[in-house]
Amino acid sequence: MLKAQDQDTANKVLLRWIENLGAVKPCDPCKKPDQANLQFGPDLDWIADTKALGAELSRRLTSIRNNRQTGPQFYVAIEQGVGNPKFEHEPPYGNLRFPDSGLQLLSLYRLWNIVEYWSPYRNVLGADWNSVLAEFIPLLAKAKDAESYKRQLLLLVAEVHDGHAGLWNALEVRPPEGKCRIPVMVRFVEGQPTIARLLSDGQPNSGELEAGDVITELNGVAVPKLIEDWKPYYAASNDAARYLNLAQAMTRGECGESVIGVRRGNENLHAKVKRVPITATAGESWHDLPGPTFRLLSRDVAYLKLSSVKATDCVHYVERAAGTKGLIIDIRNYPSEFVVFDLGTHLVGSVTPFVRFTFADLSAPGAFHWGTLLSLDPKPPRYSGKIVVLVDEVSISQAEYTSMAFRAAPRAIVVGSTTAGADGNVSPFELPGAIRTGISGIGVFYPDKTPTGCATYK
Repeated sequence: MLKAQDQDTANKVLLRWIENLGAVKPCDPCKKPDQANLQFGPDLDWIADTKALGAELSRRLTSIRNNRQTGPQFYVAIEQGVGNPKFEHEPPYGNLRFPDSGLQLLSLYRLWNIVEYWSPYRNVLGADWNSVLAEFIPLLAKAKDAESYKRQLLLLVAEVHDGHAGLWNALEVRPPEGKCRIPVMVRFVEGQPTIARLLSDGQPNSGELEAGDVITELNGVAVPKLIEDWKPYYAASNDAARYLNLAQAMTRGECGESVIGVRRGNENLHAKVKRVPITATAGESWHDLPGPTFRLLSRDVAYLKLSSVKATDCVHYVERAAGTKGLIIDIRNYPSEFVVFDLGTHLVGSVTPFVRFTFADLSAPGAFHWGTLLSLDPKPPRYSGKIVVLVDEVSISQAEYTSMAFRAAPRAIVVGSTTAGADGNVSPFELPGAIRTGISGIGVFYPDKTPTGCATYK
């Protein structure tokens, strides 16, 4: 291909390669996507473009499409009982030595094709996915070492706009780099990076920093400039999740003394503080109340947080909340156990649909079909008071799915801010260099087929 001097020669190389893979047996009968139940289909119009491909290559590709496999596949399967795609035989090439433009391009092609044919949210990417492919071919092919290769992949994965995507074992190269951080918890409040609280790990800051301080500078560089430089490397479904991840990482850097600028009220201050080794704990960014899982805030209001909920105790929670006027279910966290049905069935008085999924089609990669409704079936005891579900940017995946179920209950309301926007079981896979990533594997929608991204929180 590299030696091809024109399009016609390149097409002949591709045609010869395809022919060497063996003949495709004619299908009988040939299966086509169910149009009546189709959400969207594959984008395959390009294979009929004889001007770009030539008549023979176009004909061969069309024949392969028309005689598609209808049975089990080798590279892709469907997870039993769930329905998301499972990528079982993609070699990780863990011994990748740099530079290797072939395997580096394979990373791009593998990720691009998995998104193109197996992502249920491909139709709402927001970017021209074909243009992304063209843009990243030279960027990945020319990466000279592991660090530049991983950085280009970080930029590529961010173009998927899927909070379940990311380079899970390569985040050490995501800016800002460093094994230490200023011992503060940062949260973006009205667009401003604000110190939410001081952390106990590491050395004290001698009272120089306070909760409520807005961070304006880090080592003499204005925070807006830093954020603008760092944002493209952060994979997320929306800005709420992206800024959450930025807030968690923004004070990282080399261990030792650092200068931080903050705005406190109308006063601008500078302080010398020490970055200390990162000792992050599970849930340190959650926003639920410390203390017991269930409590009575007053005789009229019960509170239940899901970060430590027990499925086997759900009946007990409902019984203790009986007689109160309102139940607050706090999902500004990640549920410790799956309680959609263990708890949700006690919040409804009749069969209550709350979700509809879309699923990939093994016989027509790129096609997604609507599944049946999923409902909550009532069980005693039933909580009859008002229900308030609390969510914010830390509510992701199972937390979002749980909030969908509970908001379907009568007299329920969701209160808070935009959630992370990454719902649907994760389909993991590896890229060359044994870099782990994944996509959201099934589409999650409201019963009327409204996208979950269109939810309005009060």
